[in-house]
Amino acid sequence: MEILRLYDFLPSGNGYKIRLLLTQLGMPFERVEVNILKGETRTAEFLSKNPNGKIPVLEIQPGKYLSESNAILVYLSEGTEFLPYDRFLRSQVLQWLFFEQYSHQPFIARSRFWISILGKPEEYSEAIKQKREPGYAALNLMEKHLTDRTFFVGERYTIADIALFAYTHVADEGGFDLTQFPAIQAWIERVKAQSTYISIKDVHKDIEY
Repeated sequence: MEILRLYDFLPSGNGYKIRLLLTQLGMPFERVEVNILKGETRTAEFLSKNPNGKIPVLEIQPGKYLSESNAILVYLSEGTEFLPYDRFLRSQVLQWLFFEQYSHQPFIARSRFWISILGKPEEYSEAIKQKREPGYAALNLMEKHLTDRTFFVGERYTIADIALFAYTHVADEGGFDLTQFPAIQAWIERVKAQSTYISIKDVHKDIEY
């Protein structure tokens, strides 16, 4: 069996999504660190794998690559408990994946990048300020949805939860106050309680494959 190869940057929430799902699926993978801060996604070699110059990239077999974190989540979860078979529930999962990329990540993840990864909150202070309102709007929408739900779709843990968890649980690193969102905080703990959970700082859990 081919071993999957994940091109990743450890602090990235997008890369973390894939590491978490692969670990929870019990799928062996080789991880290749690509330091985005050193321009390693802009080299000719990396651009041959993903012309968009971003991580994560999953090498499914030699020379066959898939990029965009949520597309990778869908690919890996096909035929598993992480992606519903029911047509409507499946579309709801996709709905939350699109929400995460368009209405959530650009505000919460970007703020975290400037503050906690680049470590330049003063330099980006104006941009960070502009991210506050739409970032909190996304969190408020999530809070309302989770008030009477255990997980985002169909009362079960799916890739919708993985996608939204990645940057939400570290939103404080982008200056967002999660203490005002009790339903989100309870959901975060439920995600952390899932089997073979790994933290964003972990490469993977030691599992016998």
